[in-house]
Amino acid sequence: MRSSSRIGVVAAAAATGVVLLSAPAFAHVSVQPEGVAAKGGYATVNFKVPNERDDASTTKVEVTFPTEHPLASVMPQAVAGWDIKVTKSKLDKPLKMHGESIDVAVSKVTWTATDKGIEPGYFQKFPLSLGQLPEDTDQLVFKALQTYSNKEVVRWIEPQAEGQEEPEHPAPALQLSAASDDHHDEAAADQASASKAGTKTAAAADDSSDGTARGLGIAGIVVGAAGVLFGVLSGRRRSRA
Repeated sequence: MRSSSRIGVVAAAAATGVVLLSAPAFAHVSVQPEGVAAKGGYATVNFKVPNERDDASTTKVEVTFPTEHPLASVMPQAVAGWDIKVTKSKLDKPLKMHGESIDVAVSKVTWTATDKGIEPGYFQKFPLSLGQLPEDTDQLVFKALQTYSNKEVVRWIEPQAEGQEEPEHPAPALQLSAASDDHHDEAAADQASASKAGTKTAAAADDSSDGTARGLGIAGIVVGAAGVLFGVLSGRRRSRA
């Protein structure tokens, strides 16, 4: 009996541990890149939104972009069952991008469910293409609002301080990697390829010109020889006559 009791206690404790580990409080809105998000470049990121309620669905997600590091290019990917609205705002200080001055940047993206939304026990990814990423920071911190079908709004806006415990409702943060020179290398490679192609084309043109000149020279020799032969034959015919 004692053994059975001990087994029951251990099983109950294990079950409790599983429940605690799988409790919805550990899930929160987050953002992760597909591949890398390098400073100064472009990246595709996913905002991952889990449903933390057992009796309501998530029907709206609003992501606010950082004003201290505005992004001029934000392109959402279509998500089935959701309407997407991109809100832009005028900048106090224009951005320089590809040699052009840009005075408007995206300030918020809103996804609104047109069907059931994110039901209990599920999560949804919302992809965005972002750029040009800033070069003077290691991360971009977004603020997100999650609205449920019962009108409850969860505000994921609390900053994460380094060295401290994670807050109850942390704001999604996108970590940026070191700037990459791949695009410079690719441009240099393209220029080298173009240079080689031009050299080959010029060489081919030279070869073609040389071939044409040689052909014309040979043709001239043949024509000249034919003329001489014609003259000799004509002279012989006259002498016989």
